[in-house]
Amino acid sequence: QVRLVQSGGGSVQAGESLRLSCVASGYTGRNGGFSAYTVGWFRQGPDNQREGVAAIESDGSTTYADFVKGRFTISRDNANDSAYLQMDSLKPEDTAKYYCATLSLWLGTKTPLEALGLLGYFDTESQGTLVTVSS
Repeated sequence: QVRLVQSGGGSVQAGESLRLSCVASGYTGRNGGFSAYTVGWFRQGPDNQREGVAAIESDGSTTYADFVKGRFTISRDNANDSAYLQMDSLKPEDTAKYYCATLSLWLGTKTPLEALGLLGYFDTESQGTLVTVSS
């Protein structure tokens, strides 16, 4: 059974940093393993809208939503089936529940960021963690 377990998050002041971690299990022998999957982070704010935040593909290429570019950094450690989101210069509008996810190997015409904002394109998602940024 595949699973993503997330850690990190919490409450900080504006301008501070947080690091989210996501550890996968159950991917050994599955479609090439964790390294074959695009991993991403999405968030859901008070309005419950899902927004793709960042994604990292199997080749290491990354994409970011405009609202986090230059502030957030996504990375992965395939040797340990893990992914990370370093969040710097946090703003109050970053307050949301953050989730990591592995995306389906087939996204059709959707980009990874688009897929993160939609249902139906996930292989697995984590339990989520709340990030609260106060001004």
